[in-house]
Amino acid sequence: MSHQNLAIILLAAGMGTRMKSNLPKVMHPLAGRPMVQHLLDGVSSLKPQQVVVVVGPGMESVEAAVAPHPTVVQQQRLGTGHAVAQAKPALDGFTGTVLVLYGDTPLISSSTLQAMLTRRQQAPNPAVVVLGFRPDDPGEYGRLVMGAAGLEAIVEYKDATPQQRNIGLCNSGVMAVDGQKLFDWVGRLDNRNAKGEYYLTDLVALARAEGASCDVVEGATSELLGINSRAELAVAESIVQDALRARAMANGATLLDPKTVYFSWDTQVGQDVTIGPQVFFEPGVRVGDGVQIRPFCHLSGTEIGAGAQIGPFARLRPGARLAEAVHVGNFVEIKNADLASGAKVNHLTYIGDARIGAGANVGAGTITCNYDGFVKSTTEIGAGAFIGSNSSLVAPVSIGDGAVIGAGSVITKNVAAGALAVARGSQMELPGWADRFRARKRAEKAADKKK
Repeated sequence: MSHQNLAIILLAAGMGTRMKSNLPKVMHPLAGRPMVQHLLDGVSSLKPQQVVVVVGPGMESVEAAVAPHPTVVQQQRLGTGHAVAQAKPALDGFTGTVLVLYGDTPLISSSTLQAMLTRRQQAPNPAVVVLGFRPDDPGEYGRLVMGAAGLEAIVEYKDATPQQRNIGLCNSGVMAVDGQKLFDWVGRLDNRNAKGEYYLTDLVALARAEGASCDVVEGATSELLGINSRAELAVAESIVQDALRARAMANGATLLDPKTVYFSWDTQVGQDVTIGPQVFFEPGVRVGDGVQIRPFCHLSGTEIGAGAQIGPFARLRPGARLAEAVHVGNFVEIKNADLASGAKVNHLTYIGDARIGAGANVGAGTITCNYDGFVKSTTEIGAGAFIGSNSSLVAPVSIGDGAVIGAGSVITKNVAAGALAVARGSQMELPGWADRFRARKRAEKAADKKK
């Protein structure tokens, strides 16, 4: 199917009352992005001539998420047929195939949709192709009534007879329809049914009444999960995560406990990467070859170079850029910082808004004090520098190449290359003070008991 004869109407007007949320249903995330964007990404390979998204009133967040695709507003939610009718002005004069999709059914593969489009082109060129599936429990799905000539009818569950409810082939709602006839048929829908809505499913009856044929393409149940509740969202997330884990392993990564690793839709993982248990990837993470990510790490908006070692219990925040062979150890947080090759930040440290040179070593408990309550400033640590444990580097400040910072220092001024800087109070010792202190306290306690 070429892009010259395909248009898509994406229905996304539902608020999803069962989600118990102020967020429009299609904006709930799967693998770090709204479910409607999953669907749009999947259909992009079909190269449609146009995509029109039907939204409800006040759904500016959906409009922004689907941009640059145009949106039309369904002011009243009067059923799927009514929703499709709102797209008529945007598709005026279109005569190819119109694919009707649902924003809350985001897992449909492009290959399944292509099968529907291919069936539309095959003799006898059915005017309507419906995507069906066979769930273990058909529940209240509409039923697809098949006959010798193909699809005879779609019957909504509430309108179905007991015999029709025994049919196992169910309607997903997804349709590929002859664009020359779609809006004529939609304009003739009525709402004489149990719900009082305009059913898009009645297109089959209208098409057959005109002598047009209709048919069904079957899809996998896992692709056709409709997300109407938080529980169904969790099921969909599990399906997406399993696919992302399988992709990572197929591309050469080792997941020591796959079920506890969570990827985002855009996570990029190289070959010979080892990922321990309980690792979470938010969007925008790229991991080079040969990286080791130990357990309980959280990564977001981060680039990790080849051969780096991360964690355990490390947090890499947006803007963290780690070159090859960098070590970031346990209970270390990195934010908006560049770490050059071979740099080491191994223990209990915060590095924010900083540049760390090649081979530099940052000791345990070090903090880059990047925020003064008004602005954030940069710390620069030169190549080969050594930062002693429990140091505070008050930005803006620069530590030169090869410089050494004594443990426990608070550095507020630039340090020259190759220099030693120590900024802490002098050590003072008072002989016998501790013994006298304890004796005095014991005497005071004894006196209190006598009172």
